[in-house]
Formats: sequence, C-alpha cells, structure tokens
Amino acid sequence: MAKSLKKKVLVKVAKKAVKKADVKKKKVAKVLKFAKKVVAKKAPSKMKVARKIAKKAVKKAA
Repeated sequence: MAKSLKKKVLVKVAKKAVKKADVKKKKVAKVLKFAKKVVAKKAPSKMKVARKIAKKAVKKAA
C-alpha cells in the first residue's frame, strides 16, 4: 500500500473516531482510545500518526 493512501485511510479513520467519540466534551482520551481501536485493526504500525491526527481533530472541534 502506498504511503499517501495509508495516510488518507488514517485521516478518515481518525475523523470517524472523532465523530463517534464525544468531541463536544473534549474527551481527548476517549477519542484516542476509539481511534486506537480502529487503527489497531487496520494499521497497527501507524498508531503514533493516528494519535496525532486524533489529537488535532479534537483541537479543531474544540
């Protein structure tokens, strides 16, 4: 899989995670936990990147 494609998938996953988790309550931990779960299934090696994306998404939504 190409790197850019993986990143796109990650961004999508993280965004979905943010939507599902309670972003309005700014529960970063919850969002991260959810993102972790999803990413662990799809791309375990990209956990750090997914975390960064999730954190960014929470900041944006806050």
